[in-house]
Parts: sequence; C-alpha cells; structure tokens
Amino acid sequence: MTDPLPVLRDAVPGDGAILRSLIHALATYERAPEAVEVTPETLDAQLAAAAPPFECILVELPGEGVLGFALTFRTYSTWKGRAGTWLEDYFVLPAARGRGLGRALLREVARRAVARGDGRLELTALDWNTPATDIYRRQGFAPQGDWTTWRISGEALAALAR
Repeated sequence: MTDPLPVLRDAVPGDGAILRSLIHALATYERAPEAVEVTPETLDAQLAAAAPPFECILVELPGEGVLGFALTFRTYSTWKGRAGTWLEDYFVLPAARGRGLGRALLREVARRAVARGDGRLELTALDWNTPATDIYRRQGFAPQGDWTTWRISGEALAALAR
C-alpha cells in the first residue's frame, strides 16, 4: 500500500503550537534546543498580523497530522533588481522522512517563488548537516563559497544601535 498524498497548506492563526513544536524539533536536530525562544502565542499573533513577517507551509498526511514545515520570508536583490525568497527553516520529522514530504515542501516553496517572479531562492545549512546539503545539491542548489553569513544579536546588537 502506498502512502497517501501529502497535503500542503499555509499555517494560520491557531497553528502556533504545532509550529512551535516543529521548530523545537528542528532545533533539537540541530543540537540547539535551548535556543528556541518563540512561543505558540507569538507565532499565532504573527500569523494573524495584517503583514505577517513570514510565510509558512505545513505538510501533513491524512491520519498522521502535520509532519513538517517550510518557513520563508521575502528578500530583495539590488543586483538583480528583483525580490527573492529566503528559506529560513525547512524540516520534516525524522520518523516521517523518506516519504516525499520534504520534496513536496521544497517544490511548493519553489513554485511560489517562480509564480511571484522571484530572482532566487536562498537558504543556509549547517556544514555538518550532510543529509540536508545532499538534498539541496540534488535539487539544484549551489553553495555560495565566497560568502559567509554574519550575524549580530543580543547585547552586541543593542550596543551597536547605541
């Protein structure tokens, strides 16, 4: 018997708890569960906002519930003069992998980016996460070896702002 087809849907207010649970599962996989600060209430409020700060696609299987997500936001390339999509988080629960759910999520993110006329779809991946980087390479993503992601947050960000 084959698996039922995955159902893809946008996260909506009320999905904050399941989304927070998936975010925590991703953080646990990435060896940083203590780094998750977001609450279900915050996610629900952001999803209900007139201009949500992100778009989130959930993937589920009938009878099994939500098993993964892809969370994106809009970017802009001054060089291309076009908007783009940043794939911030992309995750399928380990027990549900190998069933086409991740591929369905990536395909939907790409479909939406193309439909909007985006110039590119970008993401970052941990260097040690070869299962993910292997998937990205198979799908046609290419690492940007000349670029390093830089970040400032917390007290350092506050100090810079002063």
